[in-house]
Amino acid sequence: MKTLITNINLINFNKEEKCDIIINNDKIEKIGKNLKTEKYDKIIEGEGKIAFPGLFDIHCHLRDPGFEYKEDIESGSKSAAKGGFTSVLAMPNTSPVADNKTVIDYIYKKIKDKAVIRVYQSGAISKGLKGEELAEMGEMQKSGIIAVTDDGKPVSDPSLMKKALVYANMLGLPVISHAEDLSLVDGGCMNEGFMSTYLGLRGTNRAAEEAMTARDIIIAKNTNTPVHITHVSTRGAVEIIREFKKQGVKVTADTCPHYFSLTDKMCEGFNTNAKMNPPLREDDDLEAIIEGLKDGTIDMIGTDHAPHHIDEKNCEFDKALNGIIGFETAFPVAYHYLHKNKGMSLSEIIKLMSYTPHRFFNLEGGEIKEGAVCDLVIASVDNEYEYKKEDVVSKSKNSPYFGFKFEAKIENVFVDGIDVLEEI
Repeated sequence: MKTLITNINLINFNKEEKCDIIINNDKIEKIGKNLKTEKYDKIIEGEGKIAFPGLFDIHCHLRDPGFEYKEDIESGSKSAAKGGFTSVLAMPNTSPVADNKTVIDYIYKKIKDKAVIRVYQSGAISKGLKGEELAEMGEMQKSGIIAVTDDGKPVSDPSLMKKALVYANMLGLPVISHAEDLSLVDGGCMNEGFMSTYLGLRGTNRAAEEAMTARDIIIAKNTNTPVHITHVSTRGAVEIIREFKKQGVKVTADTCPHYFSLTDKMCEGFNTNAKMNPPLREDDDLEAIIEGLKDGTIDMIGTDHAPHHIDEKNCEFDKALNGIIGFETAFPVAYHYLHKNKGMSLSEIIKLMSYTPHRFFNLEGGEIKEGAVCDLVIASVDNEYEYKKEDVVSKSKNSPYFGFKFEAKIENVFVDGIDVLEEI
């Protein structure tokens, strides 16, 4: 099948250009001007739209196996596609935990049968996410994992984290650190500050994130191994990462759209759809996250897509489960809050959400060029619309963004040259 996209603004990590694009089966055949010179099976008029490489979410929860009532690989991959993601990395805090070859094999079989995009699986650092004994990383790698993490929980034992960094480095597997000192969380259920005091809720001090961020980077520095700090949310964590990067330590980091668009003011009224971990912080932290994205301290944007059933959110704030869905709002939020409000170029955003994540895992993709596999997204821009619950593809509806107005809307998502949104 041959598809022509005309007069579209193509966004790559290093340039923007107005052009036509020819898709021939699963490949980008040609990029240029005035290419409407033959018959095509399909023509997409790109005027007023942008095209960019498929996004890569390096941090999401698909809840499969064990929690399929919240999300599964089929529904999660469709939700990701709706948000412009052609690749995602699922976290291992499933039931049973993705900490062995058998579970990883099961997940990849289901991915092959049900996923509409490229889904990759991470393996647990420790058996059962208990933080006591290393999981069999080598065996899981043979079954297809591309990273290890205990996300959802920190690796509290520094000795075990050291062993994990050294062993994973031998295998060439990135270690993704959920930086949280549980002793400093001390039962907190939101950010410690004015809003927690106002609501009468126990707060979590920023030190819980910052102390563990520093600890894991220091271990990485002294073992000369790389470490990746995920879902960065505080100014202090940004400053710690920035300082160690200046020293040449092999540290990378990501943050999530909610940390550069929302603050703990969203928790007012005991809004459990604004409850997550790390918690939403304050205005100064939000500005620091944006500064970190602009100056390269933070390398990537992931969603931490964390679906929950309504009953797990429709309860007292301190009992509600942490997390929000994020696939379908990630690019619209980045477009509005980083591009429109803060002047970041679309190329910079695509670098954060596509090019760098692909390079991080040494995977093809992240760039639209002739001869490349066609993982391509088309979005309309600057036509304001309201984000509504009834438009959500995910099984779960736990989003704080309902009623928000956005300007970027995903319209076509090609995976291997097939527009997967046509069937969603």
